Amino acid sequence: MGGLTVAAVFYYPSPVGRLGIAEDEGMIEQIFFADIEDRRKQGYELKETPVIKQAAQELQEYFEGKRQVFEMPLNLKGTEFQKSVWRALIEIPYGQIQTYKDIAIKVGSPKGFRAVGLANNRNPIVIVVPCHRVVGSSGSLTGYGGGLPVKEYLIELEK
Repeated sequence: MGGLTVAAVFYYPSPVGRLGIAEDEGMIEQIFFADIEDRRKQGYELKETPVIKQAAQELQEYFEGKRQVFEMPLNLKGTEFQKSVWRALIEIPYGQIQTYKDIAIKVGSPKGFRAVGLANNRNPIVIVVPCHRVVGSSGSLTGYGGGLPVKEYLIELEK
């Protein structure tokens, strides 16, 4: 094929349900709850690539309590605002939580906590971009793409 790469996706069991991991050109671009939403699109080949294997290994180590920082290469695809929110989420230390308002302030949009919530909702790389570490201003668990029980599980796992 002369160096052309085909975007790939592969699926793995996890303590929070089946996860899909998608990569393109050697970078992870999606990790998603496959039981809730199968994002396998045209152009994605069902294939376990080295980068997908690395991501799966890092996620397994995370679920076993052996990994707090992910090293897989990421390609965050979204608007500039969404990417700034997702980068801010990556900076939330393991085992800590922040509010939507904290993130809004961090990305320079102090009144933009609703926009931060929408960016969280569009997070294409769950767990690794830890939107589960963001809670409402009262500390209450709010919406999560994997469901609130999964959000609660991930927060407890990190304690």
